[in-house]
Amino acid sequence: MSEALQTLGETLAAALPGAVTGHSMAFGELTVMAKAGDIISVIRYLRDEQRFVSFIDVTAVDWPGRERRFDVVYHLLSPYKNMRVRVKIEVGEDETVESIIGIFPGADWFERETYDLYGIPFTGHPDMRRILTDYGFEGHPLRKDFPLTGFVEVRYDDEQKRVVYDRVRLAQEFRNFDFLSPWEGPDYPLPGDEKAEQKPGT
Repeated sequence: MSEALQTLGETLAAALPGAVTGHSMAFGELTVMAKAGDIISVIRYLRDEQRFVSFIDVTAVDWPGRERRFDVVYHLLSPYKNMRVRVKIEVGEDETVESIIGIFPGADWFERETYDLYGIPFTGHPDMRRILTDYGFEGHPLRKDFPLTGFVEVRYDDEQKRVVYDRVRLAQEFRNFDFLSPWEGPDYPLPGDEKAEQKPGT
């Protein structure tokens, strides 16, 4: 199977010069690197010429230290060949990606989810709005610089009889806990406690 996938990668690079910038094999899976501006032609070629007719998903990966911060990742399946392929494109923080809904209508909610969680908009999408977070939500939760506590908290106010949004306030400083041994302190050893000291006669 890995030889067939390697051959597929070479075929794509030869058929779409410039659009496909490279390919690699890892753990028996093929990853194809493509230019963001050519994603439509790459996906269409995979569907029409290579029979990758089953769309699996679209997601993203955040690399905050990189100049083009995001990888947008597409997964496709060919039931005819019993193969999977991953297509990656690099996208900058202020860039957009062309929607593939015209090729795979099932990409609709996946592109909305990628926009919602990473902040990557897809041009040509008929309904580009958030899908998982609430109205008025600030930020994009799967970006690595998103604060762990979020920006706002939601609660129901009994006096106002409605849901209200408050800025997150921490009641105390974060504490450092020793998670390795939560049972430290007893005079007797506990099973599985790696840090318990065996005392003479126990």
